[in-house]
Amino acid sequence: MRTATLAREAGCHYFDLTEDVAATRDIKALADGAPTAFMPQCGLAPGFVGIVAHHLAREFDELHEVKMRVGALPAFPTNSLKYNLTWSVDGLINEYCHPCEAIHDGERIELLPLEGLEHFSLDGVEYEAFNTSGGLGTLCETWSGKVRTLDYKSVRYPGHRQIMKMLLEELQLKTDQTTLKNMLRRSVPTTMQDVVLVFVTASGMRGGQLVQEVFARKIFADRSETAPLSAIQITTAAGICAAVDLFREGKLPQRGFIRQEQVELPAFLANRFGMAYQQSRQVESIG
Repeated sequence: MRTATLAREAGCHYFDLTEDVAATRDIKALADGAPTAFMPQCGLAPGFVGIVAHHLAREFDELHEVKMRVGALPAFPTNSLKYNLTWSVDGLINEYCHPCEAIHDGERIELLPLEGLEHFSLDGVEYEAFNTSGGLGTLCETWSGKVRTLDYKSVRYPGHRQIMKMLLEELQLKTDQTTLKNMLRRSVPTTMQDVVLVFVTASGMRGGQLVQEVFARKIFADRSETAPLSAIQITTAAGICAAVDLFREGKLPQRGFIRQEQVELPAFLANRFGMAYQQSRQVESIG
């Protein structure tokens, strides 16, 4: 927030990758009446997944349900958590510990993190998904009163959520996050061999019929020997670089608060940075 404040004082444009809901609200207030642009949440989730969800949602005459599922996962899980560190430990714990925004039966609500457990298979692999904070970005505000159900869940391999609930709730490490973060950094290896899963579904009425649209992608790490990049590095960098690029080209508002859903998905995927998602493998079958 300090950086955003300094940007306002200096008359600079501001872009960030935050998933923190409270910080985004503060930035939105800061951007009110600003002569420059403020665009937070320019990563994967929040970020790209919100662009996708908004694009699908607009295709319906009557929107019923939007579900957003995203996971940054190790390609080769070997421990009991079935997880390796692929990004910020602080960001990981933040999304596991804070309330989760959602829309249910047309009403905006807050859900508990780590709840809402569900299982699904995608491309022959079993996954679990559960509530986490921040991934919806500003979509609840944008679609309030226009959709029955809107939610976001993080995707993990089965069993991960049970262990995290034990650590956070039963061992009460939710109130001692420094210890938990130190444990994870010391005991859970990092990996560059990861995969990012993006799975968004939207359903509703179109032309008098009940229709569902699905966007599913898997983005893999770049295993180049000279300049390897993890999948989460690729997808996160693509999000913020494409946002800045589209802004520079005049395809986004030039002042005030900018939401991710103001980015047109075709323009994002056609962008020189956003095409990282377009070149990923589209998942054709869902079980």
